Amino acid sequence: MDDPQVHYLPLTPGFFSILVFLALALVILIQLRILRYAYMRLGVGPGVALLLLFGSLIGSYFNLPITVLPGPPVRSGQIVDFFGMRYVVPFVVSPSTILAVNVGGAVIPTLMSAYLVLRYQLWPRAAIAVAVIAFIVHSTATPVAGIGIAVPVFVPVVATAILALVLSREYAAPLAYIGGSMGTLIGADILNLDKIGSLGAPIASIGGAGTFDGIFLTGILAVLLAGLASPSRLRPAS
Repeated sequence: MDDPQVHYLPLTPGFFSILVFLALALVILIQLRILRYAYMRLGVGPGVALLLLFGSLIGSYFNLPITVLPGPPVRSGQIVDFFGMRYVVPFVVSPSTILAVNVGGAVIPTLMSAYLVLRYQLWPRAAIAVAVIAFIVHSTATPVAGIGIAVPVFVPVVATAILALVLSREYAAPLAYIGGSMGTLIGADILNLDKIGSLGAPIASIGGAGTFDGIFLTGILAVLLAGLASPSRLRPAS
């Protein structure tokens, strides 16, 4: 299952470059100390936040295979357009769909979300945020042949921004990250696992193509939301 064919960029180089540009813009803002308090509100230092952002970008290239799903002949080596985004259908030899977990779009967000929930004891509000975003995302998720499950990129971003501020202005930043990333993963990928095998996707990556862009942008949203709140440091759970 350790096949180099499962590692690929989830978006075309042009669209992936846009995400890199947004991350670099955050670096400049950090150096200017414009987002100093924003990272305090998220609960991590600027260095850790940068590591999180660029770790997600780099990790989006890597997929960890889980199993092989039976299904129709797969599409391979193509570009699929969906809601203005261009997703890459990797070139593979395998005639079956490989189910994998994306490092940048699933593993890193899950670990970070667990850390934020434990640090601030956000269990009830985090559960509400994840459930609501999962419902919204699941309602808008679309099975796309050759890719898997795709979501309009700004749906989880906008929904997360509104919901996080409604649930808690003080903890809007961590709730945005938790709700946006976990809600998208569950609503788009986990709840649609039964449909993936019939889409002819060579690789169905949980947190990868079709959902990575939305998950990554909610990470940036969490930082920007933090800047809207008061500049005091968040209170960790005792």
